[in-house]
Amino acid sequence: MKKTLFALLTLLFTASFATAQDEGAKLAKSAGKLLTRYYQDQSNNDASLKEAKEKIDQAVQMPDAQGLYTAWYTRGEVYSAIIQKEAAMKVLNPQAAFSGDNDALVSFESYNKAFDLATKKYEKSDAIKGVGTVYAYLVDIGVAKYEAGQYEKAFLSFQGSLKAHDLLKANNQKSIFDEKERYNNQLYITALSAWQAQRCADAIPLFKKLIEAGTDQPTAYEGLYTCTLESGDEAGAQAVLDEGRKKFPEDSGLLFAEINAYLKAGKLDELTGRLKTAIAKEPNNVGLYVTLGNVYDNLYQRELQAKNDAKANEYFEEAKKYYSQGVEKDPKNVDAVYSLGALYYNKAAIRTQELNAMPEDFSAAGIKKYDAIKNEINTLFDQALPYFQKAESLDANDLNTLIALNEIYARKEDETLSPEFKKRLDTVKGGGKNTKSYFKN
Repeated sequence: MKKTLFALLTLLFTASFATAQDEGAKLAKSAGKLLTRYYQDQSNNDASLKEAKEKIDQAVQMPDAQGLYTAWYTRGEVYSAIIQKEAAMKVLNPQAAFSGDNDALVSFESYNKAFDLATKKYEKSDAIKGVGTVYAYLVDIGVAKYEAGQYEKAFLSFQGSLKAHDLLKANNQKSIFDEKERYNNQLYITALSAWQAQRCADAIPLFKKLIEAGTDQPTAYEGLYTCTLESGDEAGAQAVLDEGRKKFPEDSGLLFAEINAYLKAGKLDELTGRLKTAIAKEPNNVGLYVTLGNVYDNLYQRELQAKNDAKANEYFEEAKKYYSQGVEKDPKNVDAVYSLGALYYNKAAIRTQELNAMPEDFSAAGIKKYDAIKNEINTLFDQALPYFQKAESLDANDLNTLIALNEIYARKEDETLSPEFKKRLDTVKGGGKNTKSYFKN
C-alpha cells in the first residue's frame, strides 16, 4: 500500500513539473491565437490584442520559452500589430500618443531574437519579413525621442534601425537605408544621439565610420574629439581636432572646441587670434569678449612677473578693451562687469606688493616715488570700485565681489560701508544668503 501511494505521489509530481515546464510555450500559443482573432476583426477586437500582449510578455519570462523561436516570433508579431495600429491612428490624429514607450524596438528585438533561434529556413524568412515590416517605425520614434530631449531612448531606437538594416542586407533584402546618403544621415543622427546621451563608447565608432566615409558634417569631428578627450586620449583627440579644423576651417563648433582645448592646455598666445575669429562670427556673444579679456589679463600678469613692463601694459590695455566691450554689449552681464573691476583691483594689489617691498628711503626722491605709487594704487582701487558696486547690485551673494568691496572699504576706513560689507561677506561665508543687494541695480 505504501509503495502504491509513493508511486502515485511521484506520478503527480512529474505531471505538475511537466505542466510548469511548458507553461511559457502554452502562453505563447495562446497569445498567437488571440493575435489571429484580432486580425479577423481589427475594429472590434482591441481587447484580444491587449490580452495577447499581456500573455506574450508573461511567456518570454518563463524559462521554457526563452529559448523558443515561436515565443519570440509571436512577441515580434504582437508588438508589430500594436505599433502599426497606433501609427495608423496618428495619421488621422497626429496628437494621439503611443501606448508604449517604444513598441517598435520591442518588436524588432523580438524578431531579431527569433531569427537567432530559428532552425528552419521558413522561420528565418518569417523573422526577416517581420523586421522589414517594423524597423522604419524605429526611425520615426527615434526622431520623436530626440526632439523631446530623450537622447538615450533616441539612440537605442536609431541603433535598432541600423541593426535592422544590417540584418536585412545580410539576408539580401531591401532597406530604406540602401542609398548611401540616407544611410550616412542615419549614422550621423545615431552618433549624435549617443554623444548627447553621454554614451561616448557607442558614439566613437559611429563618428569614426562617418569620418571614414568622408562626411560633410563638422559636428562628427567635434563629437569624436570630445569623446576621445573624455576617454583620456589627449593626443588622439588633438589629432581629430586638427583634422577637423583643417577640413572645416570656418566651422564655429570646431573653433570653440579648439578654444576650449587651448584654454585647458594654457596656450594663451595661440588663443587670442582664435577668439577674435570667434567674435567675428558671433559678435553678440558676451562670453567670448570676457574670455578674450581673461586671456589678455593672464598674459598681462605673465609679462609683469617677467618684468616686461611694456608688453605687460599692452596686454593690460587689451584686457580692459575686451572686458569693456563685453560690458557695452550687456551692461547686466555680471561676469563682464566683475572682470573689469578685478582687472583694476589686481593691478592695485600687485602695485601694493611692490610698494611694501620698497626699501626705506626718506630722501625727497624716495618719498616722492613712494607717494606716486601710493596715489596710483588708490586711483586703481577707485577705478575698480564702481564695477564691483555694479556687480554687487546684480548678484548680492557673489563671494569674490564681496571680498573686493570689503577690502576696498576697509582701506578707505569707511566706518559705514566697511562693517556693512564685512557682515555681508560673513553671511555668505557662513552658508547664508543676503536677501537683497546694497547697491541699486
